[in-house]
Amino acid sequence: MPLAFTIYDWGILLAYVALLAFAGYQATRRTKTADDYFLAGHHAPVWLVAVSVLSTMQSAATFLGAPDNSYRGDYSYLTSNFAAIIAAFVVARFLIPRFYAIGATTVYELLETRFDATARRAAAAMYLVGRILASGARLYIAAIAVSMIIFLDVAPQHILIASAVLVVFGIAFTLFGGLNAVIWSDLVQVVLYLGGAVLVLIFLLVKIPAPVPEIWDALRHAPGGVDKLRLFDWSLDFTKPFSIWAILTGLVLLNIGNAGLDQDTTQRFLACENAQSGKRALYASMWGAIPVVALFMAIGSLLHIFYNRPELMGVSVGATNAFAGEKITVFMSFILSEIPPGLRGLVTVGVIAAAAINSGLISMSAVVVNDFYRPWRERHGAPSSGQHYVNAGRLVMILLAVALFAISILCYYWQHYSDTPLLEFVLGVMIFAYSGLLGVYGTVVFTKRGATWSVIAALLAGFVTILMQQHYVVDSLGLPTAWKALAFPWQLCIGTAVAFGVCCLGRNIKDISDTGRVLA
Repeated sequence: MPLAFTIYDWGILLAYVALLAFAGYQATRRTKTADDYFLAGHHAPVWLVAVSVLSTMQSAATFLGAPDNSYRGDYSYLTSNFAAIIAAFVVARFLIPRFYAIGATTVYELLETRFDATARRAAAAMYLVGRILASGARLYIAAIAVSMIIFLDVAPQHILIASAVLVVFGIAFTLFGGLNAVIWSDLVQVVLYLGGAVLVLIFLLVKIPAPVPEIWDALRHAPGGVDKLRLFDWSLDFTKPFSIWAILTGLVLLNIGNAGLDQDTTQRFLACENAQSGKRALYASMWGAIPVVALFMAIGSLLHIFYNRPELMGVSVGATNAFAGEKITVFMSFILSEIPPGLRGLVTVGVIAAAAINSGLISMSAVVVNDFYRPWRERHGAPSSGQHYVNAGRLVMILLAVALFAISILCYYWQHYSDTPLLEFVLGVMIFAYSGLLGVYGTVVFTKRGATWSVIAALLAGFVTILMQQHYVVDSLGLPTAWKALAFPWQLCIGTAVAFGVCCLGRNIKDISDTGRVLA
């Protein structure tokens, strides 16, 4: 049964808030221009950018979802990190040099050099829609953890309150310092949530009386002849999201979209001094993710031993505390019911750190200001200082935070209707925008086809293709049930193929020689 927080746990949480406040204040002192606010003045160190990207990619979905995944299954999700390595090569080879060559503030400026400002704004708008959905889904997962901490349950009204708390928290530490504040707070958060995970791993090893070799053997030969340490799933099952075939196709596409076309991630690479530094940060973050994911999956394996293998515990241990409709609460249940006061507060700080939404807010704000508001001001000849755009970005950030809050509430009902494990749910939400963006940028980089109208049509086609594969839509329209059974990597493959085909229907009417040399 989950236990209420003690004064020691709350004291640790308050100390964490104070630490982030100090980091944000230090970053604010160095923020003087719009370039400082949105791109950290292009002076962010490679190692810090890599850590910040790692923090962005390994969100609450990893902190809570990865242990749940290995608790219930095997290690095939860990293998999906090799898709990120492949994607990093593609992004470093074909995209990052182009972004630096045109001096991009957002990745969607590349479409303006190939087509026109309308194409750029269309891609930026699709990113905003997709990022609001994806960040709202992450906020929902984080709200589950916070709701369990505060209320010891995940009732809908408590999820609403927890989401509101996290939104206010995210705004407070992003509003003034901009990207500089975000990447330094990311460093604090990575240290805290990795530290919390290590503490849980050690605590579990102490609680489980069986020696490590015996634990290893028990995982290799789980009940029913299951190998819970299996890395490669070679089955050609289109309902499995982490088979080797899904990894080499849809998950490679997902990671290309995340690292190269999602301003939330790519903005950090653009904060480096040059393209080479951006590439190094990209590779470092992708390789660094492997041991991080392995750490959280090891926790899930030990939770399986702790809750489901009484013969190794030496006592009769009941099933994990569960909450109706949830598929991710095993880790939080363990934190709140088994870890002693004080240590519980430290580990919970790790959960809150992984749940931060500040990176999504600053990236979306950058897109709204630089892809929409600034060009509009310049077209109308309205003089504006750098501080004006910084202030505009702060106002936009508040409006976006309200949108994230609304989506997090929607995700509560969305996930419960689909009954999808939350790790898969969050990754599946990300593909709404990626399918269209991947199709469009694939056309731009690898062909000479495309036009503004086909870019817009492709973005919409990719989004609609993914929408038509959602459980509620399939059920409402009476579509074949097999359509909603496809795992999200295969959905992304279909959406990307449709968007690519649609984008290629346009004939190139603007072929700038300088752009051609950049793309060569």
